Amino acid sequence: MPTYRHPTDEGDTVTTLNDFTATTLTGQEQPLSAYEGRVALVVNTASQCGFTPQFEGLEKLHQEYADQGLAVLGFPCNQFGEQEPGEADEIGEFCQRNYGVSFPMFEKVDVNGPDAHPVYQWLRREKRGLLGEKIKWNFTKFLVGKDGTVLKRYGSTTKPEKIAGDIEKALTA
Repeated sequence: MPTYRHPTDEGDTVTTLNDFTATTLTGQEQPLSAYEGRVALVVNTASQCGFTPQFEGLEKLHQEYADQGLAVLGFPCNQFGEQEPGEADEIGEFCQRNYGVSFPMFEKVDVNGPDAHPVYQWLRREKRGLLGEKIKWNFTKFLVGKDGTVLKRYGSTTKPEKIAGDIEKALTA
């Protein structure tokens, strides 16, 4: 996995989502360049959170816009109230059984702190939130444009359906 360096660091080129890899729930390394040219909605998820029902809205966005170029990418995280205690197979089964999740889900990651996944180190630096770079809670969402750059950041309380207009703009940009 690449280590994050800010694009303004001397000698660096601009970093995009396409520069990272992540491991799927089934243990496969997935270059995120597989989503190059698509709009991506990157979300840190948890199966035992008050916001867990957002899986339904995320799946709805996936169903409605995937054919137009949207990729919803879920990253389970156990850093907030230990609300994602399960192993990869349990997480996948829960998401499929309860919400019919068919969008890509990746292995459980840290989104804050020294062990944060490199993609989250990058996302947090690109779009700061109420706590600066830190992610406040589960279901923080980042909208990434077709060019792989971060367009917007949404807090946990922003329901997926409220993002549809921004997704539509990004898809037609």
